[in-house]
Amino acid sequence: MLKPSLLFTCLILLSACAAKAPDPELFAGKYRDTFSTSIKGDGIKLFTYRAKVAGATDRGIEDPLPHQQRVNRRKQDARSYAIEQERRADFLEMWSLQVDMGLNKTLDMNGYCKEGYMILHRNVSEGRGEIRGECNDGATEEDKLKFNRNY
Repeated sequence: MLKPSLLFTCLILLSACAAKAPDPELFAGKYRDTFSTSIKGDGIKLFTYRAKVAGATDRGIEDPLPHQQRVNRRKQDARSYAIEQERRADFLEMWSLQVDMGLNKTLDMNGYCKEGYMILHRNVSEGRGEIRGECNDGATEEDKLKFNRNY
């Protein structure tokens, strides 16, 4: 028979494994994003980054009909519904990390904000996200030529 302290230690270790940080790389190839720029006359550089989870049609798979989804939901018991809600919270946390990572990678690749940025507005909800920001650096003539259009 196991000692209570050994059992308690096993439970702690098991819960630590279950609470590992979400991996935002799980969304690789499963979302679409856009990045648009706006350079004002006084050199202020603004941007908007939008991302959304690719829908079933974007990924070429069949999406269940909304009516069938409602029927399936009514057949669920309370426990499976609670588990689904917990998974949705985990998904939202991972999605939020993905939106931040997508913005940072986009800015690294295009070099729009050379000295960092500040967030003016951030809205991340289930399956979609938008971040509007302003670069800490002003626009150079090269920036005006390169980013005078949506990137």
